[in-house]
Amino acid sequence: MLNSNDTICAVATGNGGSISIVRVSGENAFSILKRCFSPIKRIKNAYAHGRMMYGNVYDLNGDTLDEAMAVCFYAPNSYTTEDVFEIQMHGGDMSAQAVLKTVMALGARMAEPGEFTRRAFLSGRIDLSEAEAVMGIVGAKSQSARRASVRQLKGGVSAGIGKAREALISLVALISAATDFPEEIDEEVTAQKVIEKSEQVVRFLKSVSDRKHARIMRQGASVVLAGLPNVGKSSVMNALLSCDRAIVTDIPGTTRDVLTESVELNGVRLALSDTAGLRDTCDAVEKIGVQRAKDALENADVVLYVLDAAREMTSEEKENLSKMDERYIVLLNKSDLTSVITFENAVTLSAKTGEGMEALTDRILQKIGAADLNEDIMTLPRHIECAERAISAIERALEWVKSAMPLDFAANDLSEALNALGDITGESMNEEVIDRVFQDFCVGK
Repeated sequence: MLNSNDTICAVATGNGGSISIVRVSGENAFSILKRCFSPIKRIKNAYAHGRMMYGNVYDLNGDTLDEAMAVCFYAPNSYTTEDVFEIQMHGGDMSAQAVLKTVMALGARMAEPGEFTRRAFLSGRIDLSEAEAVMGIVGAKSQSARRASVRQLKGGVSAGIGKAREALISLVALISAATDFPEEIDEEVTAQKVIEKSEQVVRFLKSVSDRKHARIMRQGASVVLAGLPNVGKSSVMNALLSCDRAIVTDIPGTTRDVLTESVELNGVRLALSDTAGLRDTCDAVEKIGVQRAKDALENADVVLYVLDAAREMTSEEKENLSKMDERYIVLLNKSDLTSVITFENAVTLSAKTGEGMEALTDRILQKIGAADLNEDIMTLPRHIECAERAISAIERALEWVKSAMPLDFAANDLSEALNALGDITGESMNEEVIDRVFQDFCVGK
């Protein structure tokens, strides 16, 4: 069990940077700072809030550990709302660990993962969804993911969930009043209000809890290049990456494995995969590559099926295209040569000259629904699970009301939905949920 009265400390920076930071929070923070750090110049109000001081940090024997900068943040105007100081020293693990050892010897204890942010949450400075946004920013894999996490940190998710909870609270109160005062409040009118407001909340929750959009926002989309050997898949990949990453030769079967690289289009991360040419082969190694290509196609968000526009389609290509689904974009490559085939709604391009590449990127973004990737949507699986629980509970309530059952039946389900949404922001204060959230944090955050 964590003791919130302890003064805690941790290294707040990752390994390998040019600067290391030790962060300390708690009621004894400043007494510890004044015993291990001294400004080089005597200045008035040296330890003032937010003032960066240049000086030396010392161990318990008075030996200098490093030149450093220190800054104080007085409660409640700090990250944790407690007294906080940070010592910034030269990068490298040794200096940071030496300072951390000294701080601990002076009475601080090592912070648990996420304990600084947990204290900010418990003090009410941020809610649970805003706390999770901190790690979302740290782990963002694209600009869209970073922006979504920043909006979440600024209360974007909380604001929408707060309005939904207010609507549910008003419905539960309305049902309670109708049940207690049936002579004064018309039950049919109340039932109609419950249906209208409940359906509005369900529509909102569904609009912000799309699992596919959340995954693409958070992790990126999988885009797989497929087709027969020597149609130019690797050349298209290199053109999308703007570098020669995949090997390009005239020899069929050059690509024998799945080669994946990341690229960002309009802030959305794409995992772009070049695959072995889809054909029957007796080569044992190439056969494995073909199977891996088929496996990649199964899990792709978008499939770029490449055709060589300068030659007639083969029976294999016709068969493959007959099985394509809504994920497919057909590419007529080698438009710099004389084209002999056409295909409805295909993208015509030349990986060699770059012609048509802009049209291709536009089509990819359209296919993954980039225009629908609203940065106010929920991006974390935990939030979406809570929203789905709330939706299910509200829909059960709607069934009760539409079946003309007693309204208090619906009230129980609406209260369940209220608690599910409270788990997103932490208002339901489920200790198990809170522990699960912070256990995935870094030490020092």
